[in-house]
Amino acid sequence: MTYETQNFKIPNQSDDYSECSHFVTTTIEAIIKEAIEQEKNKIFINTNLKFGLPMENINKIAGPFVEAWAAQTFYDALEDKNNKYQLINVEAVERLHMADIILQFQKQRKLESGVTAEIDVKATSEDIESSGKSPNITSYARIRTAYIEDSDYIFVILSLKHRVYSKRNKTTELMDGIMEVVSYNAYDLKYLSSSDISYNPALGTGQIQIRDIHYVELEERTTWEFCQLLDQKYLQSDRRSFEQWLELANKNGWIKSDD
Repeated sequence: MTYETQNFKIPNQSDDYSECSHFVTTTIEAIIKEAIEQEKNKIFINTNLKFGLPMENINKIAGPFVEAWAAQTFYDALEDKNNKYQLINVEAVERLHMADIILQFQKQRKLESGVTAEIDVKATSEDIESSGKSPNITSYARIRTAYIEDSDYIFVILSLKHRVYSKRNKTTELMDGIMEVVSYNAYDLKYLSSSDISYNPALGTGQIQIRDIHYVELEERTTWEFCQLLDQKYLQSDRRSFEQWLELANKNGWIKSDD
């Protein structure tokens, strides 16, 4: 018994998947771009610290702040009376969910009139070169299963680079922290090049990672091709075996049952 001889469940994506993916990623970038240009990109952190925020460790707490800023920015776009980005729903999801934010856009398609994308927000520091360079994305088994359950699943990595500085509050005489989002990129995970995706066997079924989130290349592929790529990353690990993969495949419904 080998990987190649398995009776796989093969996901078939819609003909317009690529168009929807491009629409989602470019629209997300446009929303973030507008927020930065309108100077709505600052997060003010008021503290009672006389010497300001601990700048050498600021990247450890930046993630939740930047994630909350992104969610608020999408909500603002949704509530805009002009609604030029065709957003129809924004949902910030609980911590254990695979993504941070779910966005729904209005888009006329052959069989439906909308497109949904799940967004994973990754914060990196402009001031710390290695900050957030190789982030964990999600569990291998979890993301692999998601593409079987929905062959049109769009999972976007939103990379937001920030810088932090302190400014003395004239009223309190204390130092206020200012976290400022300065650049952005949105990628469809399925379209990241093979060399940009890595597999870390630590933690559960292992973690899918991006080697360097600041420098990625895109490679268009189908959902089934991406599932095979994920499997290849898993099976190439010295700490994983085909038998372990087969157990996961049966458990998560990646292959057809003989029953």
